[in-house]
Amino acid sequence: LAALLQHGRARLMTSPAAPGPLQWRPAPLAAMFADGTAPGAELPSLWRSARSAGCEAKSCQTGKVSTAEAAAQSHTNRDAAVQTEQSKDTGQDCQEAQVDYSSLLSFLQRVEDVVIKELNKNWKSHAFDGFEVNWTDQDETVSCLHTLSYPEAQDQNLQVTSVSWNATGSVVACSYGRLDSGDWSTGRSYVCTWNLDRRRLNPQRPDLVVDVPSSVMCLAFHPSQPSLIAGGLFSGELVVWDTSRAEDAVIWRTGLTDDTHTDPVYQVSWLPEAEHSNVSRLLSVSTDGKILVWKEEQGGRLALAAGFAVVAQQVPRSTRLSKFSWGEAAVGVTSLSFSHFDPRVFVVGVEGGFALRCSTAAQALALPEAGASIPLRAPAEFTFSPHAGPIYSVSCSPFHRQVLTQLGAGWGTQLLNLFLSCGTDGQVHLHSLLQAQPLAALQLSHKYLFCVRWSPVRPLLFAAASGEGEVHLFDFEKSSQKAALSLQQAAAGCPVFCLEFNVRQPRLLAAGDAAGTVRVWQLSSDFTEQGPREMSRLEQLANGIMD
Repeated sequence: LAALLQHGRARLMTSPAAPGPLQWRPAPLAAMFADGTAPGAELPSLWRSARSAGCEAKSCQTGKVSTAEAAAQSHTNRDAAVQTEQSKDTGQDCQEAQVDYSSLLSFLQRVEDVVIKELNKNWKSHAFDGFEVNWTDQDETVSCLHTLSYPEAQDQNLQVTSVSWNATGSVVACSYGRLDSGDWSTGRSYVCTWNLDRRRLNPQRPDLVVDVPSSVMCLAFHPSQPSLIAGGLFSGELVVWDTSRAEDAVIWRTGLTDDTHTDPVYQVSWLPEAEHSNVSRLLSVSTDGKILVWKEEQGGRLALAAGFAVVAQQVPRSTRLSKFSWGEAAVGVTSLSFSHFDPRVFVVGVEGGFALRCSTAAQALALPEAGASIPLRAPAEFTFSPHAGPIYSVSCSPFHRQVLTQLGAGWGTQLLNLFLSCGTDGQVHLHSLLQAQPLAALQLSHKYLFCVRWSPVRPLLFAAASGEGEVHLFDFEKSSQKAALSLQQAAAGCPVFCLEFNVRQPRLLAAGDAAGTVRVWQLSSDFTEQGPREMSRLEQLANGIMD
């Protein structure tokens, strides 16, 4: 059918034009079904060429990415100060101020008298008395910093008989013994030390424990060698230990000789050695009435260098106490303190309740003692008004200066020399070395007072240890009648036997009690900072009674 239609169209197109209406005549059948090949048609594609023109790289990998580092720090530094820079033309615009010197002089002459009057009024004013600028943080409380003990000594019911600070102020030592019923022939005692600067301080484990065959009654660290410590025993001996030695800490001892004390040693002190800088000397005090000076010798022996004896002839008759070894001549010495301004002058307390002013320069001989290697001198020069019972402790003031005082019909200058004493009457006496009567008698306890110490930094402050288990801090600036603060060291009825201020660290105060405990108290700024007029007030206190 398709071929037929195609053939018909061809005939129409090739036949000659004829007039009249167009008529269709079919072709012969043979012509209609002839074979033929028609040419193909071509249509060019445009999408490939368009895509090729738009895509340069026919790949899945993207092109190379370019990178660059950009730091926050700027490449250049420049200071931009608040102060503006000085202009070059600044100085050109300034003109010198015009001063009318004649008018200024006239003004100063008119106000001179008024200004001088006001300055004198301010100078004499007491409006700012006691005011002191302090830029440090103030600590207004007193607290217990450490509670130290040695359990083995406490299990034996031993008491802390003495405490001492070493030369650096970082190590505290205590001696264990018994003050009520000691016996040198039986039982053991101990010397213990703690370094408070140690990071892992164990309050119940001392850094050093020294076993001693006799009760240790007193201790004293060397003033400049931190590892040396001296002790006095119930047996009358003196021993010096070197705490830096791991074994056999004993380096010197007196042994039991004819020169040794026959009673317990209640105080031991290191003497300042200006003339013998390389030689250590010790002073010991005992109730046998002797005050002995010892020097070191080869072989670890302490030899007697000088000696004194307080005998009955030097004290009032009512205070004489008999000692069989002295033929009823010796007076028991319980404590001693050297003057801080004259190394020859010292004060001793005796069992009869008197305090005696003594001198190492004394030449008078005491009664001879059989077997003594050197003669003993009688040191007492002056007797002070007594306590109502034995004296247990004396302490000379570390503060002194020239004061104006009345001497007879005229006036003169004397040194302000004061000391404290305490004893079984519960009183603290404030004395001047220049007169017999006390400047003040303070009733701090209804029981014994065992120890008194003057503050190393406050002229008007001292501390006292009581038989009621308290440590009393007395400040004359706050009150002249009662303690400024009483610290409860131990349970009521448990006496506090000893205490010591820390000279290197004045805020620390160590105290030992009958329960075998050492407490280290941290004092507040009120008790460690000297006021601007404190020395003047101490002078007024002394002069007010002396006149």
